[in-house]
Amino acid sequence: MKTHKILPLFLILFAGCAELTQIAQQSININQPLTQTEIISGLKEALITGTGKSAEILGATDGYYKDNLVKILLPPEADVIVKNISKIPGGEKLVEDVLLNINRAAEDAVSEAKPIFVNSIKSMTISDAVGILRGEDNAATQYLHKTTYNQLAALYQPKIKTSIDKKLVGNVSTTQSWNLLTGKWNTLANSVAGKVAGLKPVNVNLEEYLTQKALDGLFLKITEQEKLIRKDPAARVNDILKRVFGSLDS
Repeated sequence: MKTHKILPLFLILFAGCAELTQIAQQSININQPLTQTEIISGLKEALITGTGKSAEILGATDGYYKDNLVKILLPPEADVIVKNISKIPGGEKLVEDVLLNINRAAEDAVSEAKPIFVNSIKSMTISDAVGILRGEDNAATQYLHKTTYNQLAALYQPKIKTSIDKKLVGNVSTTQSWNLLTGKWNTLANSVAGKVAGLKPVNVNLEEYLTQKALDGLFLKITEQEKLIRKDPAARVNDILKRVFGSLDS
């Protein structure tokens, strides 16, 4: 009878010791070097967090338009249009309406960018992850720029094109105004008198220029988020991020 009573007690104690051993082992593991699995999991989590936050910020109404760091402006070559159109009644509003439409198009496009980033993140290798972790403050952003830029451009550009092709006051679009300006300028610049005066033709593709500026703003925001996760422990929203990026704090 005593044996039967002791056996369950022994099993309980044994189970308790096993749990304690497991807890102790987990505690030891915290101080162990990062495994490759942890590194790649942490980096993927960081990139998903950073790109998601960036897209959320820019995709909100006025995400581009009211942020002076990323607001999309017309090319410098368009300064002459801006200066002259602002002299006529309603001209300044017309220019601002053009800028608003362009920035709204970018805000709309960025809301669809997340799947492109996720696909790139899923294909990350161990070598990529280690290089990013030990790299510069924007190493992850550089990786995403290299692996997603062309796809993002293909997403943004049609939306930008729709915006600048939209008819505005006087039934003239931003594209038409731009082509008229550059066409006349280039005729002068390519003339004998223009060449003597040292004038240079303007060969800016407005659609491509504005798409590039929109993507520059997106990657600027991703860089900000990456630096935040690397430098600010409060930005590491889960244990894997704390462990992986905490290894850099020392």
